[in-house]
Amino acid sequence: MTGFPIVARHDISDATFILEVHHPLMARAARAGQFVIVMSHPEGERIPLTIADFDRELGTVTLVVQAVGKTTREMQQTCHVGTSLHGVAGPLGQPSPLGTARTVVCVGGGLGVAPVYPQARAHKERGATVIGVLGFRSAELVFWEDKFREVCDELILCTDDGSAGIHGLVTDGLELAMERYPDVGEVVAIGPPVMMQACAEATRPTGVHTVVSLNPIMVDGTGMCGGCRVRVGDGVRFACVDGPDFDGHKVDFADLRSRLTRYRGEEAQALAHWEHTCRRAEVAAADTSELPTPTGA
Repeated sequence: MTGFPIVARHDISDATFILEVHHPLMARAARAGQFVIVMSHPEGERIPLTIADFDRELGTVTLVVQAVGKTTREMQQTCHVGTSLHGVAGPLGQPSPLGTARTVVCVGGGLGVAPVYPQARAHKERGATVIGVLGFRSAELVFWEDKFREVCDELILCTDDGSAGIHGLVTDGLELAMERYPDVGEVVAIGPPVMMQACAEATRPTGVHTVVSLNPIMVDGTGMCGGCRVRVGDGVRFACVDGPDFDGHKVDFADLRSRLTRYRGEEAQALAHWEHTCRRAEVAAADTSELPTPTGA
């Protein structure tokens, strides 16, 4: 086997799955907040994926993938235990600055739950009181609850339908955490841009330092393509090399949302072409299976 072996896989939902990849050098070098560039096969697209966990003893890194585009849907079909990723480059990006806050709230929404875990663990390891706030659509989609309870002094679950934890959004959980812990000195929020913006607005009145991760906007992941330019305060930053973590009170989220739609046409075209190719392959395979079985002389 060549490449980097996939040693475990767990499907969270119909579209989201977790891969554990054996890569000892990466596991030793990785820090909270960083990401990798992955190629699933030699002709594959290079895509950035946030490091959701790493185990230095086992030599593994954990990646969470949401099958929404051509490459990630292809990975959903082909990436299983016993296969390998062709390329995994990194760790890239700036490690999350941990600061000195005595009490930290780590907020994760949906797919953002996974990348906020290393940050919660890192803050706990440096001695901070850590409050976890995790948001899901329903109880069936909850994952890593036990992992978070191991590193959090308190864990607040939020679900859209109220089937687990409190009935509400992560901002409801964040407000509850700040009521219970008046000494909160930092909030880390990772998830969809609209969620991160909502968290930043929730903390703006009190001025609590709020960190958001802008990994959704990254394309090339090396700073060369310029696709991840974001306005932060009075300047322009590149999410992949200057971040991905930034001060949420300074991020121009309107500009961020605009940039996220920039390649929508190309993404749709690539997905349509891939789906058409898959259908042709399935039809060809079906036609071959219906041929008569040759008989011996």
